[in-house]
Amino acid sequence: MRGSLAPTMASAHRSQFVQAASPRARHAPRMLSPELFSWQRRGYGGAHAHRTNLLVHALTVPVFVSGIALEALAIVSLDWRAALAGALAMTLAMLAQGRGHRLEARAPAPFRSPLDVVARIFAEQLVTFPRFVLSGDFARA
Repeated sequence: MRGSLAPTMASAHRSQFVQAASPRARHAPRMLSPELFSWQRRGYGGAHAHRTNLLVHALTVPVFVSGIALEALAIVSLDWRAALAGALAMTLAMLAQGRGHRLEARAPAPFRSPLDVVARIFAEQLVTFPRFVLSGDFARA
């Protein structure tokens, strides 16, 4: 029905950017808190259990990290092409990982703010996922 606020099938797979805060999200640490890494690590296995999502992460985390390196190169060399390539690499990696997360039974906790988005994404790409792999949890998943 037109103008209805009734939930639809499409709303079941909303982006985590628009979800209402869940009880689990209320216990998330502040975005730049030292507890961010341990909080992320504790829930990582449960939010990354689907094998296809794990494969997507294994392929795209290095792409994201390469994008960071390209951004650093762009700053040092003042090369706009490196800046564009870095931004594109990070964006494509995030889009692919977002699609991978749709396969999971448990959605990630919603972001609290734009700074929370940045802090959590960089923490996952640079710290949490590498720890997940090096600890052997990736191989056991």
